[in-house]
Amino acid sequence: MTAMAHQPLTQEEILLEGFLALDTPEGFRAELIEGEIVVTPPPDGDHEHCISRIVRQVIRRSVTDMDFSGNKGVRLRFAADCLRDHVIPDATFAPAELDLYKSADPWMPCDSVAMVLEVTSTKPQVDRETKRHCYARAGIPLHLLVDRDVASVTLFSDPGKRDYRELRTVPFGKSLTLPDPFGFDLDTSDFL
Repeated sequence: MTAMAHQPLTQEEILLEGFLALDTPEGFRAELIEGEIVVTPPPDGDHEHCISRIVRQVIRRSVTDMDFSGNKGVRLRFAADCLRDHVIPDATFAPAELDLYKSADPWMPCDSVAMVLEVTSTKPQVDRETKRHCYARAGIPLHLLVDRDVASVTLFSDPGKRDYRELRTVPFGKSLTLPDPFGFDLDTSDFL
């Protein structure tokens, strides 16, 4: 009987195995973003305040019944370059009828996610650029960024191969229109 030859693991597979085996301290988030493991500390109160205000508006005002999660990781796969990013958005929104969050797996596929939300934190460039590029490549239709450093909210839409092709930015205090399936003007006055 001949033994099957084992294929050596690629560097990407080794990194992914190590990442999935991480045991982060309570409240910390570990993400695998563009080949790097990113660990962030627990968020501050202002960060959570912004998320809470947006989630409440989405749940109450969207034209489509929406579910959200602030803890479920999103597995982003890209066939062209075989990257397998594992990102935990500050909030993920999907039509409630899809029941995307009921799986026991902590990492869900990005299919059918309507919008992701990021609020800048201790690593604002990751929130502003790196994650945005990951979400666009994965085809997530809408990405909402609350940038606390410059007091603005940006909606990225029309995902392309490397980035979103459209964006609209408003300063805190102004309304920002969220298109269908949300279909309402997001009030940012409470962020001031």
